[in-house]
Amino acid sequence: MSIRPVKRLITSQPTIEGAGVHLRRAFGFHNTSDFDPFLLLDDFRNDIPADYLAGFPWHPHRGIETITYVLAGKVEHGDSMGNKGAIAAGDIQWMTAGSGIIHQEMPKGDPEGRMHGFQLWANLPASLKMTPPRYQEIKSQEIPEVTDDDGTKTRIITGTFWGKRGPVTGIAADPVYIDVSVPPGRRKVLPVETTHHAFAYVFAGDGKFCNASEPLAVPTDSVGWLDVTPPKDAGNRSLVLFDRGDEVVVQAGENGIRFLLVSGKPLQEPVAWYGPIVMNTQQQLQQAFLDLEKGTFLKSEKLK
Repeated sequence: MSIRPVKRLITSQPTIEGAGVHLRRAFGFHNTSDFDPFLLLDDFRNDIPADYLAGFPWHPHRGIETITYVLAGKVEHGDSMGNKGAIAAGDIQWMTAGSGIIHQEMPKGDPEGRMHGFQLWANLPASLKMTPPRYQEIKSQEIPEVTDDDGTKTRIITGTFWGKRGPVTGIAADPVYIDVSVPPGRRKVLPVETTHHAFAYVFAGDGKFCNASEPLAVPTDSVGWLDVTPPKDAGNRSLVLFDRGDEVVVQAGENGIRFLLVSGKPLQEPVAWYGPIVMNTQQQLQQAFLDLEKGTFLKSEKLK
């Protein structure tokens, strides 16, 4: 067995999206090749309604899949295929934009004003960029949960983990997406497919992700770390990018640790990306925006 070393440890950065939603972006600002097939991860946990109620009014997507996971509050969704619904605490929305979809996502806080959750973008391979759009809405009770003997809990959103398979299916990147909670002081080994790129995003507690039998947590990227003390503890809003290996090892802190663990098969294809549209070439990207201008963006018939 080979432990995946920590390649980089990053703190998510504040940004504003949609009609003025304040959120934190873990990755997606620059080159995302290390995260391939994933493009972007946004953390939209917020307790101030004025910072999120403007939401994400009608906007297009093409060439990607968006995965929204809600922890508190709810997100109301509507799209050009006629889908309407709302996802609440513990629910998942997995939208395959494919050839093109226009939708809106409007966050609503819970009674305490909290709107907590995450949105991940997964790239589609060239062969599926123009596939028909698809929408999957998964309620919390449909997501399998497994508790190990030491109290470690996992919610399995997609992929197979610890003998259980998540309810989201038919995803091009063959991803594994799990929500992991490790009790205080516990050291946990978690399997990850060797050929996948993998990352963790911490959103409660803290811990150390290990390189070897001891929790060294020293990033393997040399650039930028030569003259500073490398971070050793991954706390709230920390993104941990892993190098190659077939397992991830975490040592939970005194308050435990909760994190998303996500992995997927790299596409290794060129990326042409502007705003909500991600294609393989600049020509395809220009065609998408031309389609928007001409009113020919939507390629699939509306659902009746």
